[in-house]
Amino acid sequence: MTPRAEALARLQAQEWDLVVIGGGITGAGVAQQAARAGWRVLLVEQRDFAWGTSSRSSKLVHGGLRYLKEGDLKTTLHSVRERNRLLREAPGLVEPQSFLFADCPGRKPGRWLMQTGLALYDLMAGNHRSRGGHFHANLAATQMLAPGLAPPGLRGALVFQDAKTDDARLVLRVLQEARLLGATTLNYVAASGLRLEHGRTTGLDLQDALDGRSYAVRTRCVVNATGAWADRLRAGAGGQPLLRPLRGSHLIVPFWRLPVAQSISLMHPRDGRPVFLYPWEGATLIGTTDLDHREPLDQEARITPAEVDYLVEAVNDQFPAARLTPADATACYAGVRPVLDDGQKDASKATRDHVVRDESGLITLTGGKLTTFRLMAQDALALAAPHVGQPFAPDDAPLFTPAAPLNPRWSPAVRQRLQARYGSLAADLCADARAQDLESIPGTQTLWIELALAARHEAVEHLDDLLLRRTRLGLLLPHGALGLLPRIRPLCAPHLGWSGARWDEEAARYRDLVATHYQLPGATLPEFE
Repeated sequence: MTPRAEALARLQAQEWDLVVIGGGITGAGVAQQAARAGWRVLLVEQRDFAWGTSSRSSKLVHGGLRYLKEGDLKTTLHSVRERNRLLREAPGLVEPQSFLFADCPGRKPGRWLMQTGLALYDLMAGNHRSRGGHFHANLAATQMLAPGLAPPGLRGALVFQDAKTDDARLVLRVLQEARLLGATTLNYVAASGLRLEHGRTTGLDLQDALDGRSYAVRTRCVVNATGAWADRLRAGAGGQPLLRPLRGSHLIVPFWRLPVAQSISLMHPRDGRPVFLYPWEGATLIGTTDLDHREPLDQEARITPAEVDYLVEAVNDQFPAARLTPADATACYAGVRPVLDDGQKDASKATRDHVVRDESGLITLTGGKLTTFRLMAQDALALAAPHVGQPFAPDDAPLFTPAAPLNPRWSPAVRQRLQARYGSLAADLCADARAQDLESIPGTQTLWIELALAARHEAVEHLDDLLLRRTRLGLLLPHGALGLLPRIRPLCAPHLGWSGARWDEEAARYRDLVATHYQLPGATLPEFE
């Protein structure tokens, strides 16, 4: 019996203490924290793990600098502390990233206001200049740190520290920790309805999206961690709409075309919104936009031509000699953020706070940010505990079990990458690795072994699971890595149990997905063998 079949067989065999609906970072955090408390936990996700916002973020684990501007010191303090925790506990998966903000006269927020905010930011993080605190670089130092940076009036820059991650891999690592603690996790299982008795949630109707089978599940409590879809499930418990879905779109360009060692942080010259461009997984990532998303949520989000132009304009404002054009982008992606509708006219000013709400034993946890997922989970479980009938005491215990030591003959970079992604399972999973398995796939930092491990151990059900979330090859290589499929097929198809016909079906499906959502509007894909 496959791991998925075993998990499906357990669905109706017991009453669960907690069912978590949603397999992004929010749901993963809830499942991990609840399992660590000894609860019987089931997590289900209607698509793939991290399919939604949690694989389409800006991939920054930042300390909430923007909240200082709004006077929200508490949120900034929590964010900074959680960022530092993730840097300590998940080295290589959450990595330090230097940020550079150009100092130009007449541009908001201005050097002195920005420097005051950064001083407070460093104080909260326990940083000073010798330990990663911010500093002001003069013009010569700025040009050395960021060659080609030349916005109008450049006279120096403020340099500060934050962090970045592979967001989808972070979700998978947290889910791995939840399973090690006893949780059951299933992708491609949708919650089709709540079961209520005497006005209280007592169960769920679930449907396997792969074979259509239905399951009636008993549970003491449900956490709704479905992100932008949260209002849909809440309606079953009589909840009124809370959310304002906002779309954030990004471009990816080859690193050689826009080589930046720092994350360049700027306020867009058109509307003053924050935009970043920074090195990520061997490419340069540019984002983000912030627009009301009015398309159906079940329809995968896509970038618009206007958003492409907006992001290219931001880059050329900072690097005019680069003369970046839309044609330079090799990939793009768009995600929908679950932002609370607080009545703000300007989408970028809408609050990013999270909300936790108990509606008849349905605990909705939505909004918030990637960095503080652990604290958000603890807030939700504090509300769930009375329904579950078991105590939950928030604490500061580590999120991750220590990574297993690997073969010392392997390079430090290879060891860190595998430990970052697979944690305490790394040694067992990689025990039989050959030298060729540990080579990087040309044009990326991804190792060949990551494909085989995903196919064997990481619940891959479709080709986009493999190429857009378990690995990020579909974003990092031209044309969604379609040209690499002839090499990927013999490596992965046997572990997936796919016939030749199934592989061809998946390849055609994936090609359509890439063409529609991960290439620029109007772009055409070449034919591959």
